[in-house]
Amino acid sequence: MSDEPANGLHLPDVSISNFRGIGRLSIRRLGRVTLLGGRNGVCKTTVLDAVRTYAARGSRSTLHDLLDKREEYVAAVDEGHDAVTSPDFGALFHGRTITSDRPVIIGPTSGDDDLRIEVSTLANRSPDQRGLFADLPGESDVQAIRVVYRGRERLLPWLPVVNAPRANWLRLRYPGNLLVGQVEEEKWPVVDCESLGPGLPSNRMLARFWDSVTLTEEEGLSLQALRLTDHGIERVAVVGEEQGPGYRATGRRVVVKLRDDARPVPLKSLGDGVTRLFATALALVNSRDAFLVVDEAENGIHYSVQRDFWRMILRAAQQYNVQVLATTHSSDCVTGFARAAIECHDALGVYVRLERDGNRVRAVEYSEEELGTVADQGIEVR
Repeated sequence: MSDEPANGLHLPDVSISNFRGIGRLSIRRLGRVTLLGGRNGVCKTTVLDAVRTYAARGSRSTLHDLLDKREEYVAAVDEGHDAVTSPDFGALFHGRTITSDRPVIIGPTSGDDDLRIEVSTLANRSPDQRGLFADLPGESDVQAIRVVYRGRERLLPWLPVVNAPRANWLRLRYPGNLLVGQVEEEKWPVVDCESLGPGLPSNRMLARFWDSVTLTEEEGLSLQALRLTDHGIERVAVVGEEQGPGYRATGRRVVVKLRDDARPVPLKSLGDGVTRLFATALALVNSRDAFLVVDEAENGIHYSVQRDFWRMILRAAQQYNVQVLATTHSSDCVTGFARAAIECHDALGVYVRLERDGNRVRAVEYSEEELGTVADQGIEVR
């Protein structure tokens, strides 16, 4: 289910507080496509994580995925003395320090549609909520993460005491997430958000993307992306599970027909750049009326292709009403983006450089005129 965007964008601007490495950050203007630059450790990827969290309204699956990606777990031992782990929700908070007066806040800079993530204990919950833990052995003030959006609320149990018997009991008693107030997760006004990078997408993801466009006019965009290279790719297909003598089952995978080759070849055998182009085109189509975040967008893509790559993204994002946020470390990527942005008048392209300022992250925003100067004069703005 998608929420209706304002002015064509789900987030025309964004404010992030107390989230991971960001104490506070405001970006006053986001575009149809926004490219984020800046040094390592300045929290470019964290901005993408914040957008994913906001789009999903702090869903359990999204938060677990963010924590799992960085192996942020709390270790414990179950009743059988076996090692178990739980997501370390504390890692979501700035400085990994959780206090009741410092919630995570993500949303528009106006503050009118914020998502809040905060710690909650039994002492500050309603009687009905406390009743859910009534059969917990002994006395314990079990912590949980509370997610609040537009008057809706959900609790995610969080057990930071790694070896407490009561905590282990609760982990077994309430596996997964605990929804409070009889609010079903799918009824929250979420916005879909696909995520790419920094590595290559899995074959499963590529097959899922392809299934949604096969035998439709949207197939053309993926072929257009592949033809930005000089491999002479004529057709694309996804083949099913294969298993033969001497070969393991490979699952579904993408193969292509080359102009000068009679047999199809695996897409990934043509290199990371070709796979990345194909995945980006398919992800755009699969993100209609939603978000797409791309980490390290330049990976594997030759500098000579960058301008056409970003032109494709800008035009497709406008056509399919996708809001794209991407990161880069590459000056060639920034230059290609700048040139494409000044050519695509219908789709607003915004470049933002992030800088560290103590606990704050500062956004340096570039106008279209400044982007034109960057493109013409090759100015370093990473």
